[in-house]
Amino acid sequence: MGTVTLGVSIAVPEPYGSLLQERRAGFGDPAAYGIPTHITLVPPTEVTEERLPEIEAHLAGVAAGHQPFPVRLEGTGTFRPLSPVVFVKLAEGVPLCNRLQHLIRDEAGPLARELQFPYHPHVTVAHGISEEGMDRAFQELAGYEAAWTCRSFALYEQGPDGVWRKLYDYEFGSGRPISAVPAQGGSPVDEPTPTA
Repeated sequence: MGTVTLGVSIAVPEPYGSLLQERRAGFGDPAAYGIPTHITLVPPTEVTEERLPEIEAHLAGVAAGHQPFPVRLEGTGTFRPLSPVVFVKLAEGVPLCNRLQHLIRDEAGPLARELQFPYHPHVTVAHGISEEGMDRAFQELAGYEAAWTCRSFALYEQGPDGVWRKLYDYEFGSGRPISAVPAQGGSPVDEPTPTA
């Protein structure tokens, strides 16, 4: 059996997701339209295809044990010079994102993995671009704010073309996997799929 590259994230809902994706593209980030706007819970992780059913069951179990929670974005931050990233900061929802990512990466589970850097939930708006582009992202989104109720997290797969496609949303409270929803505007990703 082959391998797949998976990630687990909280999707930033509309209209915020598309707006931040457009801004990311405008700062000169060529990856913008291949990465739907998100808060990472598990970074890109290579697994064998045969582990997918176990991973899906694990994610459903984690989601079932949680309730919706408020998320608020406010202002910008950066990981420079350690990592060439500018992001929008989470002003609310950090403890629950921390808890979710810890449970999903549980050492006894199918997505156990070490992280390259300590976990810090955020929404990337520029990565690996020119210093000028990074500075623009940091300055122009400094006053950005958005808020919503997070009701699920999602499992994504990276295609051979480098594009991340949502496989399922896992609903909090039930753990019910919901087939991928339509992509953010401008993303060459999912076609609309009826929900389960």
